[in-house]
Amino acid sequence: MQIGAVKLSNNIVLAPLAGISNLPLRLLAKEAGCGLVYSEMVSANGLVYGSEKTARLMHTVAEEYPLAIQLFGADPAITADAAQQAVAAGAAMIDINFGCAVKKIVKTGSGVALMRDPDRAEALLNAVRKAISVPLTIKIRSGWDVSGRQALEIGRIAEACGVDALAIHPRSAAQGFRGKADWTLIATIKQALNIPVIGNGDIATAEDALRMLSQTGCDGVMIGRAAIGNPFIFSAILARQNGQIPTAPTRTQHFNVMRRYLKDSVAYLGERSACLMMRSRLGWFVKGLHGSSQFRKSITTVSTLAETMAAIDRYENQLANAAVPVEDALPTDGSRAF
Repeated sequence: MQIGAVKLSNNIVLAPLAGISNLPLRLLAKEAGCGLVYSEMVSANGLVYGSEKTARLMHTVAEEYPLAIQLFGADPAITADAAQQAVAAGAAMIDINFGCAVKKIVKTGSGVALMRDPDRAEALLNAVRKAISVPLTIKIRSGWDVSGRQALEIGRIAEACGVDALAIHPRSAAQGFRGKADWTLIATIKQALNIPVIGNGDIATAEDALRMLSQTGCDGVMIGRAAIGNPFIFSAILARQNGQIPTAPTRTQHFNVMRRYLKDSVAYLGERSACLMMRSRLGWFVKGLHGSSQFRKSITTVSTLAETMAAIDRYENQLANAAVPVEDALPTDGSRAF
């Protein structure tokens, strides 16, 4: 798949996940074969007004190229300025968030609020397009509410403004993550536009990804919640695309990925902040495994790298001595990793 001048190694994409798709998680996704990774959403206002915390969200390394930095904003000039800063920070692409339905974002006119204000959306996209030379993408929902379905109108505006690709999660803002994603809308958008369309929503397994590609004709698939604690879903999709049967991660692979995530998080956030984050994040990687509840309980008090690593080591040893190997508990279809 190609977006603007950027040619991707494949058509599998890690979704922008607020508070989650930081550098350590993106590196795991790339290592597992993901073709394009998106940053957490970054405040355009925060960048322009000099927030160091906001700027840190854009930190990138060569190993994760190409990175799309996702911005949210409502003011065309401010968002264009922020886009230039993001490109200077290393973004291979800029994405504008048209899908976030969180109240504090929506009340500023950002996120999914742009889908009910096509004039503002057009002005914002024109401003950003003029400000940057790298590819520009947007991520949208089906619309503001179930009856709205403004996706087609926004898609056509985006294409006319020079947007290079569009990702769609076909649920409305009112739905949130409830109900079922309407894949038929992805097909409708794909048929109506000439730019690449990336489908998102209800992809839990490699088979789901292939089914979306087949049923909708979309150019790529974007994995969000299913990739949390499960980078192996990307390698599973690649295997299926190549006509191969995915294999479950071994126990060694399983725990090495957890250790890698921990170490990268310490390097990125600092020891204490990373280890406090690991109290919840490592639980993603062990869902459904024997003794996982005890492991999650054991990490609720960790605050150092040594303590967290020791908890991982103990749990690995516990599973090594269990009657059922870890591999037997892990599905091969990418439905959940660790």
